[in-house]
Amino acid sequence: MGGSAQDRRALVCVGDLVEDVVVWPDGATRYGTDNPARIHRARGGAAANVAVFASRVGTSARFVGRVGDDPAGAALVRELVEAGVDAKVQRHGRTGTIVVVVDGSGERTMYPDRAAAAQLNDVPDDWFSGARAVHLSAYSLTGPPLSVLRRASVIGHAEGAVLTIDASSVALIDAIGPALFRDLVGALDPTYVFANGVEADAADLRALASESTTVVVKHGVAATEIHGTRSATVPVPPADDVRDTTGAGDAFTAGFLSAVLDGADPVEATEAGHTLARQVLGNPGATLQASGRKRTAAPKRTELSGD
Repeated sequence: MGGSAQDRRALVCVGDLVEDVVVWPDGATRYGTDNPARIHRARGGAAANVAVFASRVGTSARFVGRVGDDPAGAALVRELVEAGVDAKVQRHGRTGTIVVVVDGSGERTMYPDRAAAAQLNDVPDDWFSGARAVHLSAYSLTGPPLSVLRRASVIGHAEGAVLTIDASSVALIDAIGPALFRDLVGALDPTYVFANGVEADAADLRALASESTTVVVKHGVAATEIHGTRSATVPVPPADDVRDTTGAGDAFTAGFLSAVLDGADPVEATEAGHTLARQVLGNPGATLQASGRKRTAAPKRTELSGD
């Protein structure tokens, strides 16, 4: 397994690729009637977002996941390729959708229907192999994708890759159960665990910190915590135009991992994560401002139809 120095994919992201339907209400919601709003359709899915953001800042990235065998899935895969991501996708069923309602402060409420993304299974080993870093989404800790995460972890560790996982959702932690969720994450033996403060508290994720695992806990505009062989807090620079926090956590992860792959320590990587996260806060959905984009050559894509 593995590849030469020239063909090693820097970052492999395993998880969801879905369509986000982002709703910006124009004023307070009135139930039982029409509400004026601006609606934006965008690529979604935490793992896909991380791959795109990393590619935009010059990190070679691959996405591994499943989308529907439908026009929506084809469009999403095409968008990944156009963003410079090496898209390794299975095509089956229908593509997932997340409706994201964003209030005036930028906070979002999500209504996910993961559909095909929740059925990722039987992934070829070479889709994981050759990475310097492997990033996993905790959304895949349930159902068939769990075996995929475990295999990705085994291959990543065998090849000396950095392994990371994002806690993703308090609702997910509640559904799995806090203790089991923490055990599942710990069993993957990640190098870095990313969570927001509510997620970290809900599953006691700081307890995973050790000589081999660093836990990074985000608190929005408040300082980010780092727990591991070295503990630290890193202030978050102020952001002037916060309209939509969708994708900010994924941009943080992409900035953090891109910096780690360039040799940064956890504090420096956290600062890089903050910088990239700021660039999504004024846009609808998980999209970077134009100044944050760096185009890379579009790689080939691989699609597997059916089960």
